[in-house]
Amino acid sequence: MPGPTSFFDDSGEPAPGLVAKGKPGDNSAPLTITEISGLLKRTVEDRFGHVRLRGELSGVKRAASGHLYCCLKDDGAIIDGVMWRTGAQRLGFVPEDGIEIVATGKLTTYPGRSKYQVVIDSMEIAGEGALLALLEKTRKRLEAEGLFASERKRALPFMPRVIGVVTSPTGAVIRDILHRLADRCPTHVLVWPVLVQGQGSAAQVTAAIEGFNGMPAGGAIPRPDLLIVARGGGSIEDLWAFNEEAVVRAIAGSAIPTISAVGHETDTTLADFAADRRAPTPTAAAEIAVPVLRELAATLDEFGLRQRRCALRPVTLGRERLEARVARLPQPQALAAAAQQRLDDAGERLRRGLADRATAARHRLADDGARLSLSLLRERVRSAGRDLAAIRLRPAMLERELQTRQQRLDALDRVRRQLDPKAPLQRGYALVHADGHAVVASRDLAASLPSLVLEFADGTLDVIPQDASAPPGASPRRKPARSPAGAATQQPKLL
Repeated sequence: MPGPTSFFDDSGEPAPGLVAKGKPGDNSAPLTITEISGLLKRTVEDRFGHVRLRGELSGVKRAASGHLYCCLKDDGAIIDGVMWRTGAQRLGFVPEDGIEIVATGKLTTYPGRSKYQVVIDSMEIAGEGALLALLEKTRKRLEAEGLFASERKRALPFMPRVIGVVTSPTGAVIRDILHRLADRCPTHVLVWPVLVQGQGSAAQVTAAIEGFNGMPAGGAIPRPDLLIVARGGGSIEDLWAFNEEAVVRAIAGSAIPTISAVGHETDTTLADFAADRRAPTPTAAAEIAVPVLRELAATLDEFGLRQRRCALRPVTLGRERLEARVARLPQPQALAAAAQQRLDDAGERLRRGLADRATAARHRLADDGARLSLSLLRERVRSAGRDLAAIRLRPAMLERELQTRQQRLDALDRVRRQLDPKAPLQRGYALVHADGHAVVASRDLAASLPSLVLEFADGTLDVIPQDASAPPGASPRRKPARSPAGAATQQPKLL
């Protein structure tokens, strides 16, 4: 059987056993897990109360509480990081995986998982190269969404009545814009003052763009027809607010056409890609926004002149054609010259002819007067009497002529009797008269009621047609017949 169990080894130390027992003379109690975790936490925080770490972000996520959780890594190690909501809200950029940053904070432990982590107070992009890499990455992502597509660009209004300007109210930018607008075309300008760099500038620019778009049309404050987002030149850090995704999306989603005038000609931001038009400088944005009033007035005058010329052009062409045709027509004096000459010639000939004829008549009258004498006239009378006595009239010639004329007259009489309209009356026919005119067709008879006259060989008969209101079978009314000489004759029987 085994011997009794010994609780001490050869060196006098307590031997391992089932129940933990203290060492003789040892008054240190064992530490709990919470106690050792607390000791570690205080040690780490006291030793590493302020650190600056450079690394690449990985696993970036925002909790519903607003806190930011991430990992910082390099080629050989990785450390967890957390940034509380107040610090995350002050960030000047949107943390994304793959961005190299410089984080400032302190190391601490998380006893719940026995892990250490860095509590980040501030976060900056590690150098301009990393900033440009972040900018290019954001540009490609937004371009893939179609925010920079040329199809989304809208035409700017030709002459906006109200222009909204999003910029700093104290800088030289707003004065340059107002001065250039006053020189070119005085326009109503609304300025929405914002910060154009630093913490909170992106949020203010976004709110200004959305605020202008949210203004009701026809309200107390007129809604702008055009927006200008402007800022002066600066470094990429100074212009970074206009590379923020919130600003870019606000410009792309603006219902009001927008001009981006951020920085100088060599400065380019994502706001320039999202805007409907990019201006190299704020002054150039004012020049793009409105036309030159003097040039516009000159253009209108030129259009009016061209309109008047177009309206008068047909008249001018017609006048030129008319003048050309008139130039080819002969002169009225030339047209009448020949006729006038012929008239003068005929007048002269008439005058000479009348004079010559009067002279000739005068000579003939003198000659005839000399030949006229009583003895000559008596001789001519006796000669005419002898000629008349020599003529012998033969009755046969007269009878033959009379017979010929009698035959022609008889033929005409036969034709007359055949064409006499009353000749058929002797054979029992009758003529129908209405209102003093002969009735030829039944339509004339129907239109001539109610007065009819029947003419027979021995007289006429007046007939009144039966009324529509008379009873059926009633005989028509009639008047006594009249003879052509007005004597009473026997009335014919009506069938």
